[in-house]
Amino acid sequence: MISNEGAVKSILGKRPGAEKARVLKNSYMRHNMFSLLNMPEENIASLLRSQLGVIHSEDLLVEALRDLVKDEIKRYVRQKLDENPELKQEIKQAVGEFISAKMNETYALLKLTKCGAELGLTMIPKDLREKVGKDIASLLEKEVSQVIEKM
Repeated sequence: MISNEGAVKSILGKRPGAEKARVLKNSYMRHNMFSLLNMPEENIASLLRSQLGVIHSEDLLVEALRDLVKDEIKRYVRQKLDENPELKQEIKQAVGEFISAKMNETYALLKLTKCGAELGLTMIPKDLREKVGKDIASLLEKEVSQVIEKM
């Protein structure tokens, strides 16, 4: 009894050039996969757009129905909230507290980051500390100004 691997080897051994063809095929496939991964963004977008034409009408119908169901559920939830103004107010308050908590969390993370940077600076020799401190300050100033411009 010959194993599958043995059968493949015996068949490949009987066909001249079969091994070379397999190696070339594998090399070609690796090259194509690598080139897909390194494809520029606009090529990927055009590739995706071309594939959208292949979407079946059934998929579009299912997606449209899903959107309709979601819209109906939203309408129902809004109607129930409108019927109960106290609950609506409580939800608004809870959302406000949630956003405030997230802002506090972000502020705490920023403070920890600042403390970590200060600790790192204390470990640097004095002659380099001033230069590194200036570099970090200019970097942070640039980043913060970009964030503010986006707002």
